[in-house]
Amino acid sequence: MVLVPKTLQVLGEELAIVWSDGTEGYLPLTTVRRLCPCAGCAGERDLLGRLARPPEKPLTTESFRVVSTSPVGGYAVQIFWADGHSDGLFPYAKLREWSDHPPDLPPIKALPLLPTR
Repeated sequence: MVLVPKTLQVLGEELAIVWSDGTEGYLPLTTVRRLCPCAGCAGERDLLGRLARPPEKPLTTESFRVVSTSPVGGYAVQIFWADGHSDGLFPYAKLREWSDHPPDLPPIKALPLLPTR
Protein backbone atom coordinates (compact mmCIF):
# COMPACT_ATOMS: atom_id res chain seq x y z
CA MET A 1 0.00 0.00 0.00
CA VAL A 2 1.33 3.41 -0.98
CA LEU A 3 1.06 5.81 1.93
CA VAL A 4 -0.13 9.32 1.13
CA PRO A 5 -1.16 12.15 3.41
CA LYS A 6 -4.87 12.45 4.18
CA THR A 7 -4.06 15.84 5.70
CA LEU A 8 -0.87 17.86 5.74
CA GLN A 9 -0.73 21.16 7.60
CA VAL A 10 1.56 23.40 9.59
CA LEU A 11 0.89 23.39 13.33
CA GLY A 12 3.12 25.83 15.13
CA GLU A 13 6.68 24.92 14.21
CA GLU A 14 5.87 21.45 12.88
CA LEU A 15 4.54 19.87 9.72
CA ALA A 16 1.69 17.63 10.88
CA ILE A 17 0.71 14.74 8.62
CA VAL A 18 -2.14 12.27 8.98
CA TRP A 19 -1.30 9.33 6.72
CA SER A 20 -3.69 7.15 4.75
CA ASP A 21 -3.06 4.29 7.22
CA GLY A 22 -4.32 6.51 10.06
CA THR A 23 -0.95 7.20 11.70
CA GLU A 24 0.17 10.73 12.47
CA GLY A 25 3.60 12.23 11.97
CA TYR A 26 5.08 15.50 13.17
CA LEU A 27 8.21 16.94 11.59
CA PRO A 28 9.93 20.09 12.84
CA LEU A 29 9.93 22.70 10.08
CA THR A 30 13.63 23.29 10.74
CA THR A 31 14.31 19.64 9.89
CA VAL A 32 12.16 19.68 6.75
CA ARG A 33 13.86 22.82 5.41
CA ARG A 34 17.34 21.58 6.21
CA LEU A 35 16.58 18.36 4.29
CA CYS A 36 15.30 20.20 1.20
CA PRO A 37 16.06 17.87 -1.72
CA CYS A 38 16.42 20.55 -4.43
CA ALA A 39 19.69 20.86 -6.33
CA GLY A 40 20.29 24.31 -4.83
CA CYS A 41 20.22 22.89 -1.29
CA ALA A 42 21.25 19.22 -1.54
CA GLY A 43 23.38 19.45 -4.67
CA GLU A 44 23.14 17.34 -7.80
CA ARG A 45 25.10 14.53 -9.39
CA ASP A 46 26.88 14.77 -12.73
CA LEU A 47 26.98 11.97 -15.34
CA LEU A 48 29.79 10.25 -13.44
CA GLY A 49 27.85 10.30 -10.19
CA ARG A 50 29.94 12.99 -8.50
CA LEU A 51 27.96 15.23 -6.17
CA ALA A 52 28.33 18.95 -6.82
CA ARG A 53 27.17 21.01 -3.85
CA PRO A 54 26.33 24.69 -4.15
CA PRO A 55 27.74 27.22 -1.69
CA GLU A 56 25.89 27.09 1.61
CA LYS A 57 23.19 29.76 1.86
CA PRO A 58 22.60 31.52 5.16
CA LEU A 59 19.31 30.54 6.78
CA THR A 60 17.18 33.00 8.71
CA THR A 61 14.05 32.65 10.80
CA GLU A 62 12.04 33.24 7.58
CA SER A 63 13.74 30.17 6.09
CA PHE A 64 11.75 27.99 8.49
CA ARG A 65 8.32 29.60 8.14
CA VAL A 66 5.91 27.99 5.68
CA VAL A 67 3.74 30.29 3.56
CA SER A 68 1.87 27.50 1.75
CA THR A 69 2.08 23.96 0.40
CA SER A 70 0.92 22.40 -2.84
CA PRO A 71 0.58 18.70 -3.73
CA VAL A 72 2.60 17.50 -6.71
CA GLY A 73 0.92 14.60 -8.46
CA GLY A 74 0.24 11.79 -6.02
CA TYR A 75 3.80 11.49 -4.76
CA ALA A 76 5.11 14.75 -3.25
CA VAL A 77 4.42 18.17 -1.78
CA GLN A 78 6.01 21.48 -2.73
CA ILE A 79 6.61 23.79 0.21
CA PHE A 80 6.74 27.56 -0.19
CA TRP A 81 8.94 29.13 2.49
CA ALA A 82 8.76 32.74 3.72
CA ASP A 83 12.26 33.50 2.45
CA GLY A 84 11.10 32.85 -1.13
CA HIS A 85 12.51 29.32 -1.49
CA SER A 86 10.20 26.78 -3.12
CA ASP A 87 12.33 24.58 -5.38
CA GLY A 88 12.21 21.39 -3.32
CA LEU A 89 9.68 18.65 -3.97
CA PHE A 90 9.31 16.54 -0.83
CA PRO A 91 8.32 12.96 -1.74
CA TYR A 92 5.70 11.48 0.58
CA ALA A 93 7.90 8.40 1.07
CA LYS A 94 10.71 10.61 2.45
CA LEU A 95 8.36 12.55 4.72
CA ARG A 96 7.06 9.26 6.11
CA GLU A 97 10.59 7.94 6.58
CA TRP A 98 11.65 11.12 8.41
CA SER A 99 8.56 11.06 10.60
CA ASP A 100 9.10 7.38 11.53
CA HIS A 101 12.87 7.73 11.94
CA PRO A 102 13.86 11.38 12.57
CA PRO A 103 17.22 12.17 10.97
CA ASP A 104 20.11 13.10 13.22
CA LEU A 105 21.09 16.60 12.10
CA PRO A 106 23.79 18.79 13.64
CA PRO A 107 22.57 21.76 15.68
CA ILE A 108 21.69 24.95 13.83
CA LYS A 109 24.02 27.88 14.31
CA ALA A 110 22.42 31.02 15.72
CA LEU A 111 20.07 32.54 13.16
CA PRO A 112 19.83 36.24 12.46
CA LEU A 113 16.48 37.55 13.60
CA LEU A 114 14.36 39.26 11.00
CA PRO A 115 11.40 41.47 11.75
CA THR A 116 8.11 39.62 11.61
CA ARG A 117 5.38 40.88 9.36
